[in-house]
Amino acid sequence: MEFNKSFFLTHPSSVQILIFGALITSLWLAEGLILAIPVRKKWRHTFTNMLFIVTALPVQLFMTMFVLLEAAWINRNHIGLLNRLPWHQSILVKYVAGFIILDFCEYLYHVIMHKVGVLWKFHLVHHTDQKLDVSTTVREHPGETLIRMCFLMLWIAITGASFELLLLRQTIQTVSNITSHTQFRLSDGIDKWVGLIFITPNIHHVHHHYQLPYTDCNYGDVLSVWDRLFGTYGKLKPDDTVFGIDTHPDKNVCRSFVKVLQIPFASKRT
Repeated sequence: MEFNKSFFLTHPSSVQILIFGALITSLWLAEGLILAIPVRKKWRHTFTNMLFIVTALPVQLFMTMFVLLEAAWINRNHIGLLNRLPWHQSILVKYVAGFIILDFCEYLYHVIMHKVGVLWKFHLVHHTDQKLDVSTTVREHPGETLIRMCFLMLWIAITGASFELLLLRQTIQTVSNITSHTQFRLSDGIDKWVGLIFITPNIHHVHHHYQLPYTDCNYGDVLSVWDRLFGTYGKLKPDDTVFGIDTHPDKNVCRSFVKVLQIPFASKRT
């Protein structure tokens, strides 16, 4: 047990990649088997999305070094909101309150990526997938990966999040992001209750609808409460949900890794 804990804390990137790889592979296979999707058809779609790992992962790993160094320095010097709160060393403040605050930060980040034109050009790459499945999780432009990690460093500076909190947060966030992109949906009864607090596939599918105002709703990362609090929560029937983005309807572009990478440098949001 001690070895496992030590490995988990000293090899955070390796642990995240293992969790990410195992979960996304399992759900990808489950989608194909349970939904009876031909492997060749599913693989063609997945291959394009998986190519984004080649460009985004190096950026992610490179920036992670700076994130960890920043978190260590900030906590050595007791900087940030969490280090100023009463009982800041208690589990309730350090992990529970810290997790909630970071989740709000991610909600805010997502809103900013949609509302600021130059940032939206990179984020819309994620929305160009016209057939949402678990592989859509990795469809991120390397430019957005860099932006996302820079925002994370900003959140760490503001909150004073510790390494342990970041590891906990990232692990839960990974599971949430992967499961919210899967083709599986919860029953309406289960989703009604689970969705009061957490982002579910049912909720996130609405965010990937190709037209406004649905594209600009359900920004939540792990918790859905922020959308309900700030009026960005939206509902849409599954049969009415069409994936993609209306500013880039060309299937030949959206299915091409190279052409999608070029979108931020040639597109405008209308």
